[in-house]
Order: sequence, then structure tokens, then C-alpha cells
Amino acid sequence: MSWNFETAAVIGTGMMGPGIALTLALGGLKATILSRTRENAEQGLAKAYAQLALVRDNELAPADRCATAEGLIHCSAEFDETIAGADLVIESALEDMKFKQDLFARIDSLAKPGAALTSNTSGLSITAIQNACAHPERIITTHFWNPPHLMPLVEIVRGEHTDPTLATALKELLEHCGKTAIVVKKDTPGQLGNRMQMALVREAINIVQEGIADVEDVDLCAKTGFGLRLPVYGILEHQDMVGLDMAKGIVDYVATDLNNEPRAPKIMHDLVAQGKLGVKTGSGFYDWSQKDPAAVRARRDAFVLDFLKRWRKN
Repeated sequence: MSWNFETAAVIGTGMMGPGIALTLALGGLKATILSRTRENAEQGLAKAYAQLALVRDNELAPADRCATAEGLIHCSAEFDETIAGADLVIESALEDMKFKQDLFARIDSLAKPGAALTSNTSGLSITAIQNACAHPERIITTHFWNPPHLMPLVEIVRGEHTDPTLATALKELLEHCGKTAIVVKKDTPGQLGNRMQMALVREAINIVQEGIADVEDVDLCAKTGFGLRLPVYGILEHQDMVGLDMAKGIVDYVATDLNNEPRAPKIMHDLVAQGKLGVKTGSGFYDWSQKDPAAVRARRDAFVLDFLKRWRKN
């Protein structure tokens, strides 16, 4: 099948939707941010414009592309009309399977023939979402990483019924939009990035639970140790560089002591039961009355910006 992408509808105005719409506009698509109310849609558009200013001011995209993109981003609360006119629909809404199945069944009934329908889900099965639709071959995952206007990675996850040519076409589109797009060939829980990340999260929490190290030192280890080299020195590259004979011996020795329970560690269950949910309640692993979440996010974004500027120059 031949796929043509000129217009896009992005559903959602929260953390992800505006940045996804901006990405598509930087690639030359007319991108409409879609919400249930006009007020929310306009707020999403304002977020996208602010993100565009950040991209432009930090020279993360050519000036002419930024100028063009500004005129390509729109917003709407007219759901049926916007979906019907789009060549590409990207959903970035509630992470709930039933909600997504119902939403995609509706989108599938409204979208024109040849339109691609994608979800930004970070881990739900796209095959299960496809199964609620009449045209499953045009449904696929495009998982943007947060914040989407800065993070290069997009995971394209094929479902069991996805037309393989769609994954190829979306990879080409997203690379044209300035993203690093990878194709995940099997629809599994956590996709690719989150499968690796969740293994790290589970072991990090287990280390605290077992009293091996304090919360602050676990994070400091990740920030100033292996995490610092990961952008330029991949996990499997590192194994080859040190030698697989040595690497195998280390894995054999350490693996027997790692947490392999098929659930979150007990300390995580306990914190949730106590209502300690992190930033939203003021405490979790950290006491957030002593830490400023906005400052943490700003530090993250500043680091990513600095890295991207150096990376793209090289």
C-alpha cells in the first residue's frame, strides 16, 4: 500500500500532544491539535508555540523550517471533521485499554481510506487496540519519548495485523521530521525502551529495599556512572568492547542475585498504600517539600538541550 502524509491530527493537549504536533509541523505536515473543548485545544496550541520558540532559539531545527512550522500548527475541537480530513492520526490520550479500543474504533470509522492511525501508548498492546477496529492493517504505535519536542527517539511498534509498509513509511516520515525512529518488530509489553527501563527501575528499587544503598546514591550512581555514557556508548556496544567472555562471566555471577519477581518490589507497593505517590503528593522515594519538581525538569531539559546541540553539530 502507498502512504501519503500531508495532514495530521494529534489527539491530546497534555505532556505529549503539542510536542508531537510540533514535530510533524517541522517535517512539513499541516498538524492540528485536537481536544474535546476549544479552550483546551487553544492551550495545546500555545504549548506547541512555546516549544517551537525553544527549538528555534536553541537552533535545534533550521530557521526556515521553524518559520514554516509556525504556520502549519493549528487546533480544533471539531473531532469528526478533523479526523476525516487527516492522512495521519496520532492519539496521545488516557493510558487505558478500553478507552483506547473505543476511541480507535470511532477513529477507524471516521478516517478516510489510506489514512494511518497511530497510538502514542508507552506500553499497551497495539494488537489489542487493532482487534477493536475494522481496518487493523492501518493501526500502529508511534511512541514518542517525553518531552517529545526534545527527545529524539520514537518507537514504531507493529501489531500482528499492521501492514509492514506502514512501519517503513512512518520511519521515513519521522526521520524527515528530525527524529530517531526505530521499528519494534514484536508487540510486547513495554515495547523496547520501557522493557529495558523497567528492568533498571525494578533493580534500583530493590537495591534500596535490600539496604544496599540509599535512594540518593542509587540515583547518583546512574547519573554519574553508566548513565553518562549511554547516549554515545550503547549497552550492547559496551559488552562487545569489554569482551563477551568477560561480560558473560559478570552476567552469570550477578544475575543470580538480581530481583526477578514478576511484580514491583514490596517497598513500592508500601509507598503507594501509604499515599506517598511522589511529586503529586509531596513525598515518595524523596521528600518533595525539600525538592522543586520544576527545577528538576528544568535541569533535565537543559541537559538534553546541551546534548542535542553538541550531537547535531557532530
